[in-house]
Amino acid sequence: MPELPDITVYIEALETRVLGQTLEAVRVVSPFLLRTAIPPLAEASGKKVLQLRRLGKRICIGLEGDLWLVLHLMIAGRVHWHPLGTKPSRPKVSPPRGLACFDFSNGSLLWTEAGSQKRASLHVVSGEAGLRSLDPGGLEVLDATPEQFAARLLSANHTLKRALTDPRLFSGIGNSYSDEILWEAELSPLALTQKLTVPEIKRLFEAICSSLTQWTDRLRVEAAAKFPEKVTAFREGMAVHGRYKLPCPRCGTKIQRIRYASNETNYCPTCQTGGKLLADRALSRLLREDWPRSLDELDLLLIPKPSS
Repeated sequence: MPELPDITVYIEALETRVLGQTLEAVRVVSPFLLRTAIPPLAEASGKKVLQLRRLGKRICIGLEGDLWLVLHLMIAGRVHWHPLGTKPSRPKVSPPRGLACFDFSNGSLLWTEAGSQKRASLHVVSGEAGLRSLDPGGLEVLDATPEQFAARLLSANHTLKRALTDPRLFSGIGNSYSDEILWEAELSPLALTQKLTVPEIKRLFEAICSSLTQWTDRLRVEAAAKFPEKVTAFREGMAVHGRYKLPCPRCGTKIQRIRYASNETNYCPTCQTGGKLLADRALSRLLREDWPRSLDELDLLLIPKPSS
């Protein structure tokens, strides 16, 4: 799912292209995309774009008349800039399939989604009240003080992975960058928030600010003033996310993972968990007591047994 750095760079690319331009038409292909009926989507046509804004992991396009188009890309949604009149249902974009096209006076914003989950959503809302109705309430860490961050972090007792990715607690952080943040802070994804020490909380706050800022700057450079097309959850240069069994760039230990549902958490056992392996839930049910709890036990399991 595109997260704070990705959405920020998307919005910056859109600002140079659509700010002050007229939205001539919106062509929606997928009947599952539009999630609101009032105000009607037709009211957006013919209005100029006055501002763009990020709301968590959403792209918000502000039009004349205090009308907002709110795009939630979810896991597999992406946007692309094309010449005016691009067809959203053309074969070249299926897969991923085209969901909609926003036709501006100078080009078309094509919205696609890979897979078949149909999770992406478009909301049309009026004014700040309409935007607030879609805001999960997560803290914008880059705009917060260390004290505000600590208060939000300690407001409930969750694992760090759950806390960082909960949009009601923190805004714009998802599966990918939470892995990178926790690696940088040298903290376990399963550490409980209310058991963290003051130095650990400080280290976590600094890691969030550093990681999100550095990745946003890096994505800006990669886009090089072009529209960002290579938006992915797995990026070259990441320390742990998507790097299962590859060496940790800090200590050389093989990166491990926990898989659950459709998500995966990657971490370094040496840097983050004191050498302990975190049990993969699916494997734990199958292997029970044989599932290794430490790197040493894992090494023993990986030693080939002599043939009889």
